Amino acid sequence: MKEIKIFSQNYKNNLFTNTILEAQREFDIIFIQEPLWLFICSISSSSSREGEELVGVLNYFNWIMFSRKSSSDYDSPKVISYINVRLSHF
Repeated sequence: MKEIKIFSQNYKNNLFTNTILEAQREFDIIFIQEPLWLFICSISSSSSREGEELVGVLNYFNWIMFSRKSSSDYDSPKVISYINVRLSHF
């Protein structure tokens, strides 16, 4: 590999993000600025009978997602990095 292709986008829309992850497979790294964090599902909890909300962003099988850890529900990361699985051996 002689070069790394990077794509960066700022758009708060999970449908658009999903389209980018499906269509932009020729890129090695994709940065999504201002990602939309949504409720994914309820998960079991030892402290709440109703469970806890799992909140996050899209995961996609051809991409490895990286972001900083949120310290609270109101402190979501401002940029998500998706690394193409082709680079996983690095």
